[in-house]
Amino acid sequence: MRTGIFLNYTDGFLQAVDQVVELEKVGVDLALVAEAYSYDAISQLGFLAARTTRMELGTGVVPIYIRTPTLLGMTAAGLDYVSGGRFRLGIGTSGPQVMEGFHGVPFDAPLGRTREVVEICRQVWRRERVQFDGKHYQIPLPSEGPGARGTGLGKPLQLINHPVRDRIPITIAALGPKNVELTAEIAEGWQPVFFLPEQADAVWGEALRAGFAKRDPSLGPLDVMVSAPLAIGEDVDDRLSWVKPQLALYIGGMGARGRNFYHNLATRYGYGEVANTIQDLYLAGKKAEAIAAVPDELVRSVSLVGPRGFVKERLAAFAEAGATTLLLQPLSVNRSEIVGFVQELHGLLP
Repeated sequence: MRTGIFLNYTDGFLQAVDQVVELEKVGVDLALVAEAYSYDAISQLGFLAARTTRMELGTGVVPIYIRTPTLLGMTAAGLDYVSGGRFRLGIGTSGPQVMEGFHGVPFDAPLGRTREVVEICRQVWRRERVQFDGKHYQIPLPSEGPGARGTGLGKPLQLINHPVRDRIPITIAALGPKNVELTAEIAEGWQPVFFLPEQADAVWGEALRAGFAKRDPSLGPLDVMVSAPLAIGEDVDDRLSWVKPQLALYIGGMGARGRNFYHNLATRYGYGEVANTIQDLYLAGKKAEAIAAVPDELVRSVSLVGPRGFVKERLAAFAEAGATTLLLQPLSVNRSEIVGFVQELHGLLP
């Protein structure tokens, strides 16, 4: 089982990079930069590539709607180049709240667009002349026939540069059954959220098996990359409260009623009544009460927080559920304690 780390994308990026450099030295395998509505992930990953030497770097994740598929392919090839072949492209759809509210682009056809984006990116990396006639993307733009939008001047082009690799790993962030099935079929990695090992098969098993049945063997095994808040010790239960604001935000505030993927996930985990309470409070502007409504049991079940023996048991549960990469979120503001948590975890890995 590998370990990875998320960089804070809201503030303190330069300090976070210093921390990542230190964590690389103690064996962390991967660093991811997310993209929401703060700084973009790409510029920060270029900086990170210059500061690290061994660890894999990736987007965790970038939305597919706000860049053309060919730009995503070009960008991934560029980051793979400056990092010496250490980049992986993490993509997702985000949600209508961010896509429509911040970027002003429609949130539509997530499954169809994701599949087409992946196919086009792989054309770019193989240096093929990009030609694609999909439902959502047409390259070059047609100049004749129904729906023609082109001038007739566009011709198929290939990437000028020779990429370091003609196959850059793609990770897809997916939650719903159809998205997860697609991910298991076409991607090298899968990034779920709030992964509860004991419920993983009940929630996602059928979808994963359906996707694996159509999977190209050349993709290799699916890298299941799960987030895990981390604090190891006899007296770290207070750190559970550090996780609750994020859970409350996602379950309660990421989308309207009936259009919140994270609320749906919590419900499928068996926390439907709790999820409804959190959402009611959050949407009513009672954020503190929503945070307080997140139960310790839920936090503990999706985290690695507790004494060494408990964390070792949870690691075994994550491994049994198929997790192959742990994306650690150390619950500390102390740099030496963060490194200590990670080193101790490495000693417990199955």
